[in-house]
Amino acid sequence: MIAIIDYDAGNLKSVQKAIQFLGEDAVISRDHHEILSADKVILPGVGSFGDAMNKLKKYDLIPTIHEVVEKRIPFLGICLGLQLLFEKSEESEGIPGLGILEGEILRIPDQPGLKIPHIGWNSLNLVNNGRLFKNISDNEYVYFVHSYYLKAKEPSIVKATTDYSTVIHASVEKDNVFACQFHPEKSGEIGLQILRNFIAI
Repeated sequence: MIAIIDYDAGNLKSVQKAIQFLGEDAVISRDHHEILSADKVILPGVGSFGDAMNKLKKYDLIPTIHEVVEKRIPFLGICLGLQLLFEKSEESEGIPGLGILEGEILRIPDQPGLKIPHIGWNSLNLVNNGRLFKNISDNEYVYFVHSYYLKAKEPSIVKATTDYSTVIHASVEKDNVFACQFHPEKSGEIGLQILRNFIAI
């Protein structure tokens, strides 16, 4: 069973439907025991960094997430769920993130001809043999919706990058923690293969 952490985020149902389409049980939950008893855990997210951290705090989910990571349960952050894993974001100054991974979340730099938020399909440059990208070719396209991007401190955890005004760390992996800035649940067959790979871990 895969637990999808419920903190009033916007894309929970689409993630659940994608997981169920792949034949897995997926439950949307904020129950500490249910989440910790899951085989895998997903933290989706759409919205602002500060609001999301406040919701996680309100529902007492921050200790639960840290316990999932400590217990080595495979954990996947999606979009805002990736950003929340890090220490801080320019979007919400003074509000600490989960601090599970090291790095910073920065606003995508303005550039003539490029719109922010970045909404649409971009190709991935695969690096460092990420387990989420097994059986996926370099330069495949996935779907992004974001105004802020990750700059990870440790180059070795970065498994995919994309270019949009700057080099964006689009996917990271460290031990049992995985994350994607893009939306695999909205990225067609490539996205489903990424979710399949996570399920198989």
